[in-house]
Amino acid sequence: MKKYSSLAEIKGELATKQLTLDELLAYYFDQIEKHQHLNAFNEVFFDSARKQAEVVQSKLNNGTAGKLAGMVIGIKDNICYQDHVVTASSKMLENFVAPYSSTVVKRLLAEDAIIIGRLNCDEFAMGGSNETSYFGTVKNAADEERVAGGSSGGSAVAVQADMCLAALGTDTGGSVRQPAAFCGNIGFKPTYGRISRYGVIAYASSFDQVGTLTSSVADAALLLEVLAGADENDSTVSSIQVPSYTKALAATAGKKKIAVLKETIHSEVLDQETKSAILKAIEKFKADGHEVVEVSFDLLDYLVPTYYILTTAEASSNLSRYDGVHYGYRNTEAQSLNQLYKSSRAEGFGEEVKRRIMLGTFVLSAGYYDAYYQKAQKVRKLIRDKVVALLQENDVLISPVAPTPAFKIGENVQDPLVMYMADIYTVLASLAGIPAVALPLGNNQQGLPLSIQLMAKHFDEETLFSLSHSFLEKA
Repeated sequence: MKKYSSLAEIKGELATKQLTLDELLAYYFDQIEKHQHLNAFNEVFFDSARKQAEVVQSKLNNGTAGKLAGMVIGIKDNICYQDHVVTASSKMLENFVAPYSSTVVKRLLAEDAIIIGRLNCDEFAMGGSNETSYFGTVKNAADEERVAGGSSGGSAVAVQADMCLAALGTDTGGSVRQPAAFCGNIGFKPTYGRISRYGVIAYASSFDQVGTLTSSVADAALLLEVLAGADENDSTVSSIQVPSYTKALAATAGKKKIAVLKETIHSEVLDQETKSAILKAIEKFKADGHEVVEVSFDLLDYLVPTYYILTTAEASSNLSRYDGVHYGYRNTEAQSLNQLYKSSRAEGFGEEVKRRIMLGTFVLSAGYYDAYYQKAQKVRKLIRDKVVALLQENDVLISPVAPTPAFKIGENVQDPLVMYMADIYTVLASLAGIPAVALPLGNNQQGLPLSIQLMAKHFDEETLFSLSHSFLEKA
């Protein structure tokens, strides 16, 4: 069976009876087995996926199937699916069975998607290489000695290696866009508050957002159309009406004013082949009639420190519930309550999670709260205001996704500072809460995927979809 790059392709073959959902699911199961060594899946949902396929096939036969009928999708292992294990790739939650489904899972199933399994990720979504997972490192299908990116590395590789048509990830500071860039996918992070976070295991609540990894812009648009919108279970979700993102693809994009963030493109840390590919893409935007200007963003050096102060503070608070008493891993030899807390958390969490909890606890502690946390909140406001001002004058901002293509497994993981600085281009959209997309730009001379990042105004996903679609269609 061939590789399908869009749901439209699959729907066409299902409609003409060239394909059944049983056959499609069997194909993806075979692909998962064939690529087992890449370590993308923490668990394959053989039984529930087959049952769902049976239900959806009967709906297809009688013409009552939903928008996502034919879409086989994987979900990151921090998204709850009732009666299925969810672990956030941590020993702390090993074998924990979700008592309810997240809003995003309910919405997928309501439109007849088939959820094929849970995907490996950095532990509690903390990491940029998928090397911090309790279940081991995810390998990049383009070069198995290299990382898949993180934290949604399993989601990116599952789509890259054709183990499912699409995948859900979560993006706190680039965790959908960076692995998409490393694996040659389309990684879409919507505006903060566009999609409900109910039932998604929290890392940093004012940053976390569910995103998509797909092979086509059309599938990303359709998924957002299904997943977005108000939810009574999440007070941070916007009640702004959800437009038809799929119609935005058919509409003419119109001529846009595109601003290139000068400091990101001309940075010394940016890989030269990535820079060349982005400059070539910029020329293509110009050739398509868009106005392209260079603008300055002089707060670049403050992005990573601000992001890590705020997210570690929120992580420290969010992860305090994993104490060996409420739920999660419990040490069975502790002789006192204090020892139980200490031992359970020390043994249940991995090194990177512990590092971030300690950092966050420090910046929230008496005497340091004003110096770090409050100051970082003020800087975040400055960053957001500057981004909003730039997007009042321009329709889209352009920057790289990551300073380099996928690096080798083990190359950077021992140096947290190097790992954190790799987020320099993705955290801008996260701090400002704006939508952003990583688009593939082909491969470098080593065969590693290259990428470009587009960002737009709050709740202006339509512009990103229409521009991305026209850009890739003409590629």
